Amino acid sequence: MAGTVIITGASGSLAIATVQQLLSNYPSLTVLGTVRNVTKLPKSPPLLQLEEIASQYPPGRLIIRNLDLGSLFEVQSFAKQVAKQVESGELPSIRAIICNAFTWSLDGQRFTQDHYESTFQVNHLAHFVLVLGLLPSMNRSNGRIVMLSSEFHDPQNHNPLSALGAQLPVNDHLDELIKPHADDTGKEHDMGWRRYANSKLANVMFMESLNKRLQKSPELKEITVTAMDPGGIVDSRAHFAQRMSVRILFRVFALLLPILRLFTRQVRSSADSARDLVALAASPAFHSVKGHFNGDRPQAPAVVVKDGQHCEAIWNACWEWSNMMESDTCVAKQLG
Repeated sequence: MAGTVIITGASGSLAIATVQQLLSNYPSLTVLGTVRNVTKLPKSPPLLQLEEIASQYPPGRLIIRNLDLGSLFEVQSFAKQVAKQVESGELPSIRAIICNAFTWSLDGQRFTQDHYESTFQVNHLAHFVLVLGLLPSMNRSNGRIVMLSSEFHDPQNHNPLSALGAQLPVNDHLDELIKPHADDTGKEHDMGWRRYANSKLANVMFMESLNKRLQKSPELKEITVTAMDPGGIVDSRAHFAQRMSVRILFRVFALLLPILRLFTRQVRSSADSARDLVALAASPAFHSVKGHFNGDRPQAPAVVVKDGQHCEAIWNACWEWSNMMESDTCVAKQLG
């Protein structure tokens, strides 16, 4: 069945492997991959690799477009443009949205064009806007949304790389997610990890909140949302932002991966995780399936994800921060 799969952060390590597998295994699908800056020169090696993949298929199978998740206005404009293309028939209806793009700041806070903390906006808030804006254009019988989780979304999971894990502010202080207090001197690295973990927890909570709304709509109830923990991807370029000792450790993991994968799913290659991500996004085996996954295996999310009041607080805050209007989407702000 024809359809469009949108994947953000398409030049990332996991995304490139996912794009390759989608194109080779699902010839009826059109892949629309977004990158932060298509026109920047010189082009980065990952973008050149993505363009090389596109050249191996008929024109239109892989479409590469600009999308800076650091601008909510740009995200809204992109969603409207894609919606028009679906309505006109220029693009097939959307079969899946893979919210893959992410950033982190392990050396101090960074902010977006919207003056919001960059990790939370790029990893979560921009995807919140993108998904809600594209919901009306999704395939009503087999639409899928895949959020990217992390084992560290769970506040109860110890992170050996940081003294601080996920810890969402209490409801009266949720604004700290987008406009945090300054990091204490010497704690920039660990606070960066907390920001990343919080953004992944928000992704999983969004999954829970949106699934509840979709299930209440007779027209939308076949659209499903999953969240997938891809594991520690040993060949990810994202590790360049980590401390040298961690980068060396992951290089060792990469060499030992053929043995390690016999004993654990916590470390994987990009190709391994892409296989699971593609299954959740496109395989008939996951039709109508929703919930949290470790790879392609169901896994209970953090306990707080089942706290409806807290999930709704995050949902409502994101709605307000993004200036979302009910006319921008096809689900209600309030859970009726």
